Order: sequence, then structure tokens, then C-alpha cells
Amino acid sequence: MIIKVWPDKVPGAIADTSVKELTIIDSYKIKYCSNITDPTMLVFFPPADKANGTAVIICPGGAYARLAMNHEGYQIAEWFNTIGVTAIILKYRLPNDKIMVDKTIGPLQDAQEAIRIVRRHSAEWKINPDKIGIMGFSAGGNLASTASTHFNDSVYYQTDKTSARPDFSILVYPVISMDSSVTHMGSRENLIGKNPSRDMVKKFSNDLQVTSQTPPAFIVHSSDDKAVSVQNSLRYFEALNKAGVPAELHIYKSGGHGYGLGRNVTSESTWPEALKNWLRDNNLRED
Repeated sequence: MIIKVWPDKVPGAIADTSVKELTIIDSYKIKYCSNITDPTMLVFFPPADKANGTAVIICPGGAYARLAMNHEGYQIAEWFNTIGVTAIILKYRLPNDKIMVDKTIGPLQDAQEAIRIVRRHSAEWKINPDKIGIMGFSAGGNLASTASTHFNDSVYYQTDKTSARPDFSILVYPVISMDSSVTHMGSRENLIGKNPSRDMVKKFSNDLQVTSQTPPAFIVHSSDDKAVSVQNSLRYFEALNKAGVPAELHIYKSGGHGYGLGRNVTSESTWPEALKNWLRDNNLRED
């Protein structure tokens, strides 16, 4: 099922016909997409006899330049369905001054509204409104952690009081900090520009925005990640711990970056099993 995030008007949108959505197909599957102007949610329901009422909104990565729709989207959604979780791939807008009044909040607008849409449809979709999480990979992890720390930010006009706070987050090799010493510079520049102010760097360094209201997190990273420093996950985990927010961090010796569900030849391939256990321990799935 495909749902438009903004069926009427995209907030803060600028019309520019030169920006056309680009999709790259590989083996009859969408591998990457970019230049998204009309964000959508792809909803995957588990078999009725397996459904457990938990839902996860998935934010693929791609340095805020494109979305890795297959290995950080479709494959993840299919895996969630096997354990009874409703999976929603968010094809969110990527920061772009040509099509956005304020590109720093474009992705967050889409994420907040996606959470609200799932919550509004929870009864219809047989989802527990208190078991709606958000997941992100790499730059998608930045968006998921932003949604987890900026859920009270008013970034568009809301028609109702439905909460945009996710109940939990799952962050896989996430970009957390905008600190130039640890961030992924491509993601940072695409989101907040090449010369952001100190205030902007602080605002979007989500380890600095954690409070006691930030949702619990399951975090995965590899110590040999050369694209996104493991310090991102360490900083977020430490901030959650200081705020008294439950969190579980898995750091693997090897794996690098961008591995999705994992590669069988390296240690990080065990993270999905660890996530299953974490979901069970947090009453988000049953054995």
C-alpha cells in the first residue's frame, strides 16, 4: 500500500520543474531514488496470524543525497514482516534549496507527519498507537534521531494534536552529530550547508538534544566504519544513558558501512537477531 505523506500540499514547498524524481532500477527492484518532491509511505503488513501490533517507520540512508531503497528499505521491511511487525518505508524528501523554503526541516516534516499518519490509522491497521517506532540507516539514522529528539518542534501547521513522538528508535550506523570532527560531511553539508552557524550545528547534533523524553533506542555500529565514525553512536548512547533513557548499543569489530541486514562474512550480520531480542525484551514482539 502506498500513501502520500502530503495528499494536499507539501509544506514549505517551492515549485521547480527542473527537479525531477530519479529512480535507479537493478534486477527489477528500485535500488536508489533521489529528487523526491512528493514523499510517500510504502506500507507492508505482516501476515494476520503473525501481526503483533508493533510498527516501524524505516528511513533509508544515502547522505541526504539519495535513498538506498533496497538494502535499507525493502529488505528491511520484508524482514520485519517475518517477525510480525508492520513496516513502513518512508520515501522522504531530501534537503534541496530548489524545492524547499527551509531544507533543514524538510525531511523532519515528512518524518513527523509519517508518525502521525500511522498513529491516526492505528485502529484501522491493527497497530498499537503506543508501539510505533522509527528506524534509520546512516543519514536516515540522522533523520530518525532527529524525529526522536525534535518531536515537539513545530515545523509545519498541524490539523490535530496527534503526537509525532516515536515510541522507540532503531539506529543503524547513524549520523548523529554535526560536529565536524565526527560527522559525515556530505550528510552535514546537504542538510545544514557548507558554513552552518554554531547554533545550527548544535541544533542538529542530536546527542546534544537528548532529554528524559527521548524514546528508547537500539543502536548498531561497526568500529571500522570509515564513512560515519562510531563516535556518533557512542555520543548518542552516552547522552541517552545520562538522561536515564533505556538504550542498547552494539558495536561490532568489523562490517564497515552500508551493510543493511549484514554480510555473512563479518560479525555485524548478527544485529538482526539482537534486535529481535531487544524488541521482545521491550514488549514489542512475542516469541
